[in-house]
Amino acid sequence: MSFLDIAGVTKSFGANTVLHGFDLAVQKGEFVSFLGPSGCGKTTMLRIVAGFETPTGGTVTIDGEEVTHLAANKRRIGMVFQAYALFPNLSVADNVAFGLKVAGRPKSEIVPRVKEMLALIKLPHLADRYPYQLSGGQQQRVALARALAPSPRVLLLDEPLSALDAKIRLSLRQEIRELQRKLGITTIFVTHDQEEALSISDRIVVMSEGRIEQCGRPFEIYNRPKSRFVAGFVGTLSFLDAVAGSGATVSVGDSALTLSEPADARPGSPITLALRPEAVKLEPAPERTNRLTGRVEDTSFLGSVVRLRLQTAGGTLLADTFNSPAAPPPEPGADVDLYFSPTDVFALSNEGHVPAPQPVL
Repeated sequence: MSFLDIAGVTKSFGANTVLHGFDLAVQKGEFVSFLGPSGCGKTTMLRIVAGFETPTGGTVTIDGEEVTHLAANKRRIGMVFQAYALFPNLSVADNVAFGLKVAGRPKSEIVPRVKEMLALIKLPHLADRYPYQLSGGQQQRVALARALAPSPRVLLLDEPLSALDAKIRLSLRQEIRELQRKLGITTIFVTHDQEEALSISDRIVVMSEGRIEQCGRPFEIYNRPKSRFVAGFVGTLSFLDAVAGSGATVSVGDSALTLSEPADARPGSPITLALRPEAVKLEPAPERTNRLTGRVEDTSFLGSVVRLRLQTAGGTLLADTFNSPAAPPPEPGADVDLYFSPTDVFALSNEGHVPAPQPVL
């Protein structure tokens, strides 16, 4: 049985339904991310698990105990918010101790626990400072220690890194993951940042308009998206217009391509193909049996990678090549041959919402 079980949860605010039959089983010690655009329902679902919202329907069970209508302060949940929510009139140590004091723990237990938590977040030397004397990253570490101090059954993080600059976000998300693994605490992490979700999650729940579009490990979500929404939201993809053939063959303009498995479409019907930029190469290889021709429209220098935007018979295609001072990329207007493996191209379902195209960076 799963440690955290969310079964058939719905949530409506008046006539507006923001969650539609949400089902998820989370194992003990698992790190699961809710990933999706603003307004998809991920924070609402998190608040229902925390006890800050009551679902319109469905149940929430933690460690075999149904908590659907249990008060938030009785669920043994740790919560870290986007805006830190530290008490400005309390020192770092007193902020960390707050939950323990509310729970009525004795001072003989609180003092060593606070020291333990401050050592865990590597801030024991700042115990007597106040929040205004800390950086944003330090404040979020204190908020994390305060959430962990009472030994919660589940840790919930609501976009905890979104207010931080890029460098601090990168280091702090790794610290959060290391702490989670060390403590073995079941964790749900809400984010709209795909890179965050892909880098630290055991599983990712991709959400759109109050529904789960796909749930799986980062490798599965990135390499085998099950819908066009997931494909367009997670990572960068090129979409090509194609026509289904027999078996695993399709055609893009005059070019015949092979997929790793048959497309779920009738021969002669239009389908959409998807390709990651890193899968498209300018040189043939034994495994790259698919070939397209394209004309370079633009090049973008991304440091170690140069991204080409090409026009093909099926539409715009992105291709990433490694930067090499000895081999400059083709100039705009040049015609090039493009090669990729059957395992790197796949047909997509066109059902569901399709996000706006992401800009080429």
